[in-house]
Amino acid sequence: QVQLVESGGGLVQAGGSLRLSCVASGLSFRDYAVSWFRQAPGKEREFVAGTNWGGASTYYSDSVQGRFAISRLNAKNTAYLQMNSLKPDDTAVYYCAATNSENGVLVLTAEIDFPYWGQGTQVIVSS
Repeated sequence: QVQLVESGGGLVQAGGSLRLSCVASGLSFRDYAVSWFRQAPGKEREFVAGTNWGGASTYYSDSVQGRFAISRLNAKNTAYLQMNSLKPDDTAVYYCAATNSENGVLVLTAEIDFPYWGQGTQVIVSS
């Protein structure tokens, strides 16, 4: 079956960096677009960053534009989220999600478009 496993979360001070990883199995990873979402305590889950099947197209939410970078290495079935200049407002559980909708060509931002999700990894940014 399809599995997405995130790792790399943790506790970091404001201004610091973390790199999240998402390893996929059970699917042809190179055919799937991947996005990262996050859910802060008491808030709805929101889109953070996305990439299409080849990694050539990326898109970011306004809140992370210029600080976060999404990338992927299809040979390792892995997507990454490099997070720099972290702020306390970035504290959340981060989820990766994959979809073959639109044949993976487009970067998608709506949760409903993603059938596959990881279990999440916690990121805590202290002030």
